[in-house]
Amino acid sequence: MVKKKVVWDSEALSQLQECYEYIKERSITSAQKVRKVILEEVKELPNHPESHKLDRFKIENDGNYRAFEKYSYRVSYRIKAEEIRILRVRHTSRSPLKH
Repeated sequence: MVKKKVVWDSEALSQLQECYEYIKERSITSAQKVRKVILEEVKELPNHPESHKLDRFKIENDGNYRAFEKYSYRVSYRIKAEEIRILRVRHTSRSPLKH
């Protein structure tokens, strides 16, 4: 079985950067830690793409939309035939967005 590659939507990358900048205002160490943990989890997705729960905010989820949380940040992704696409990164205290 060939591992899928991880692809970030530009919006998700921007959201991750915004999270980093926000945390960095208070603590650069914490900002680096949060970003590192999220990126490490994303890097492991090809090894176990279906291990996270279904994305409960995805309308009509066919089972390919999943999400995980790290340090109060929710990362949503979609499992496709050739890739795993990172769709969004949002703080869990923000109002959830249906998609």
